[in-house]
Amino acid sequence: MSGEVFVTEDATRDMYGIFDYIADHDSPVTARDVMGGLEEVIAALADFPERGDYPKELVRLGIREYREVHFKPYRIVYRVLGDDVYVYLVADGRREMQGLLTRRLL
Repeated sequence: MSGEVFVTEDATRDMYGIFDYIADHDSPVTARDVMGGLEEVIAALADFPERGDYPKELVRLGIREYREVHFKPYRIVYRVLGDDVYVYLVADGRREMQGLLTRRLL
């Protein structure tokens, strides 16, 4: 399967926030490396969208329409619709995810 990957405005803001935080607290070089890794993982969803797991926080609620893949501590939450993938959230997995996922997706 090879569809298109769409990154929502919310997920794009998430990525800019991650970049800014890393650039401010580590270095711009590290921030670029992390962004490159996130972008690679997201791009790979076009060919392998079903590879992700169901977020455990949503499974507890009986929701299995979203999936997630990981890059370092980051969780990328997305949904497969037909051949296309929609990325809804990019977040540090060390955050309190139940509330974040509930606010963003439900």
